[in-house]
Amino acid sequence: MSFSLADVARVSHDLWPLSGAKDWDAPGLVSGDPARPVDSILLAVDVVADTVAEAVQTGADLLLAHHPLLLRGITSVAEDRYKGALLARLIRADCALLAAHTNADVVVDGVSDVFACRLGLTDVQPITAGSTPGTGIGRVGRLPEPVSLGTLARRLAELIPPTASGIRAAGGYSDVIETVALCGGAGDSLLREELVRSADVFITSDLRHHPASESREQSVVAGVGPALIDVSHWASEWLWLDTAAAQLAERLPGVRIQVSELRTDPWDFVVTQ
Repeated sequence: MSFSLADVARVSHDLWPLSGAKDWDAPGLVSGDPARPVDSILLAVDVVADTVAEAVQTGADLLLAHHPLLLRGITSVAEDRYKGALLARLIRADCALLAAHTNADVVVDGVSDVFACRLGLTDVQPITAGSTPGTGIGRVGRLPEPVSLGTLARRLAELIPPTASGIRAAGGYSDVIETVALCGGAGDSLLREELVRSADVFITSDLRHHPASESREQSVVAGVGPALIDVSHWASEWLWLDTAAAQLAERLPGVRIQVSELRTDPWDFVVTQ
């Protein structure tokens, strides 16, 4: 059975409906001839020079990325700018580009759902509910048995790919953790949500100084509030790619589907004091 790029896009939008994307997002087909056959797909979190080179070198017909290359408004795709250069390389190699971003965050078996499952959480529900039961941003659930914050941080270090930034935690090493809220990718916008405030810990990425500090200070005043664990944005979302690949393989029999194992976290090393 053969599939066109239009077929693959329809499958993608069935798995991760565009209606679930945030208003500011830009998921969907970015480039490529909808009529062109697709025999090989490469999945990656980021569209960067390394993943574009991997797609071209492996002969992929489609690079399916989590993060949209053209998320923010641009006025030029000239090749002296990196977005234009990457897009031009994909087009010249007849490799299409498709993004599944916040529409893949909110669904069952989406980014945060997979993260929660891999961490072993039970009684999982979205932090902010979507229009369909079980969908929404982030997830909250319970560990099978309580562990210390330090033990949970070490468990995360074993679960997600290693990066220079490692695992950062705010809270006592021996604090008892049972209820876990999490959001794959950047999630500090959820810090004020009731299901986050009532959890024992909130795991996310890109926690900025002021939101993190304010959350911890409020927890001191209120006597309740989550410990915080900050992990790599790329690493927390990379976990989803295997599930996405399996879902695509089920619906696109005969298409070769690979997951990029290249580390696209932007940080290369850290110096401790």
